[in-house]
Amino acid sequence: MIDAIDAKILKIIRDEGRISNAEVARQIGMAPSAVLERLRKLEAKGIITGYEAKMNPERLGLGLLAFIRVRADEPVHSMGVGEALAAFPEVLEVHYVAGEDGYLVKVRTRDANELGVFLRDKVGSIPGITSTMSTIVLTTVKETSALPVPEEGKP
Repeated sequence: MIDAIDAKILKIIRDEGRISNAEVARQIGMAPSAVLERLRKLEAKGIITGYEAKMNPERLGLGLLAFIRVRADEPVHSMGVGEALAAFPEVLEVHYVAGEDGYLVKVRTRDANELGVFLRDKVGSIPGITSTMSTIVLTTVKETSALPVPEEGKP
């Protein structure tokens, strides 16, 4: 559980990752040392798992976003195919899902041609994959990794 102060801190750093510790402290009316201690405790509890920069994929030449449904012939709860998929730098997310497909994979590439090469040369080289179905994203309405922060006392 987190308290109301932790929730405020989490919302502030979620929305502005480069904010200084002193500015967080100013916004919530605490001493910077107290905020730092709370941040360290949130990290120790595994609530904060890391810090990263958001990047513009188009500016990096990665304008194509696709979701690939992957079917695999592997024992239930064997994550071999998922781990192999996760090893490719083009893969942003790998989810083991219920239903006919074993995995849902989020991929970024330069264009459709590069996606085809990725599917043929990389995904096609993984033993156990029986089929794939790709969906190419035309427009993204919302994409975020920002989690909603629960209020004090609520799971």
